[in-house]
Amino acid sequence: MDQLADIKKEFPDRAYEMQASLVHNVLMFIEVQNKEGMIKFLKDYHPADIADLFEQIKPTQRSALVELWGKEMDGEVFAEMDEGLSGDLLEKMPDDVVSEVLRDLETDDVVDLVEDLEKGEQNRVLEALEVGERIAVRNSLKYPENTAGRLMARELVMAPTHWNVGQTIDHLRKSTNLPMQFYDVVVIDPMSKPIGKVPLSTLLRAQRSTALMDVVDEEFRTIPVGQSQEDVAYAFNQYNMVSAPVVDEENRLVGIITMDDAMEVLGDEADKDIKLLGGVGDESLTDTILATTRQRFPWLGFNLITSVLASIVIAQFSATIEAIVALAVLMPIVASMGGNAGTQTLTVAVRALATKDLTSANAWCVIRREALVGFLNGLIFAAIIGCIGYYWYGLPMLGVVLALAMVINLMMAGLAGILVPLVLDQFNLDPALGSSALVTTVTDVVGFLAFLGFAAAILF
Repeated sequence: MDQLADIKKEFPDRAYEMQASLVHNVLMFIEVQNKEGMIKFLKDYHPADIADLFEQIKPTQRSALVELWGKEMDGEVFAEMDEGLSGDLLEKMPDDVVSEVLRDLETDDVVDLVEDLEKGEQNRVLEALEVGERIAVRNSLKYPENTAGRLMARELVMAPTHWNVGQTIDHLRKSTNLPMQFYDVVVIDPMSKPIGKVPLSTLLRAQRSTALMDVVDEEFRTIPVGQSQEDVAYAFNQYNMVSAPVVDEENRLVGIITMDDAMEVLGDEADKDIKLLGGVGDESLTDTILATTRQRFPWLGFNLITSVLASIVIAQFSATIEAIVALAVLMPIVASMGGNAGTQTLTVAVRALATKDLTSANAWCVIRREALVGFLNGLIFAAIIGCIGYYWYGLPMLGVVLALAMVINLMMAGLAGILVPLVLDQFNLDPALGSSALVTTVTDVVGFLAFLGFAAAILF
């Protein structure tokens, strides 16, 4: 660990990067089958770092590491892994090892691990759990995917309204099944309906004789069990929440969501949007070559179709291009500038929709702004590219054609970049889904049509 500390000190920008020495040492322990030495070595590392280790070694090495580690493996490592990778490893582990590894995990982490497994494999993993935990996980799995019911933990701390601070603290000290981490005590009425919560910081500062109802934080929010996880994460981020009770249709307490789970959803959603904008789907570095190929193929196929549309537009002006070869040299400039401008607007729009900054209330104002931004940028670059076109070929009107096409395409790029995700959102589709390809198609088609159309009208 001294070596790792030295690296962090010397290279602060690489402080949390996976070190080759970690991978090398673990592989060495596997090679010599030194289980005791490996366990002692890995105790100094956080589960998230060990999860990264699993993602950076070969599949055969992962299996060997799991087999050597066995029942002593820390379940938190699985909770930190990529879902696809953790599922593959769980499928290969014996039942008794699964039982030991997942024993100390809270229900929300177990649900996250097993929800994407095949039904038969899911049942096998659940049967390896203790009865109480198995029932809790099965109950959570009854809720729809990507909802608060799947995200919540069922381990929480409750207290009735008639308790005082002293009774609550005594209960916490005597209890043997408290959650591993908790931040609030939820105060409930006789019908198990949450009416407030007491932060631990408040509980520890108050006198023992103080009634809980005198220090309860009544300004708290409950989360409906069917609420989408995206909305849950937004609420946590928007209102700086640390934890929130989850309630069923009768407003009865059924679980709790904590900040770490909500922030993980935010990260996952941002990661998904970035991947969708790039047309790579839900893939990771641990996916096989065939799996990665399958996920990327549809996006590339869709892009091929949109590229053909742009080529059809160009084909309509083949005679014009043959007459003035300079057009073939210059027309990619207009399309490329439009594509980049559209991507800029699209990126801002998708993120604004995800954070709910872009809504129906301000949509038209934002659309107008993006159109004007595109128009002004178009004017600026029209002057630049118009001069370049005239300088290269000595044709003043060619510069005019370039300038006009640039203004139109950049303005259309701004409109497409904001309208495409808005329309997809109106149809309850992910705004990032295919937006990049659609916007690029619009800018290519409009760019070529405007440039070649103006060229045919003005230069002939």
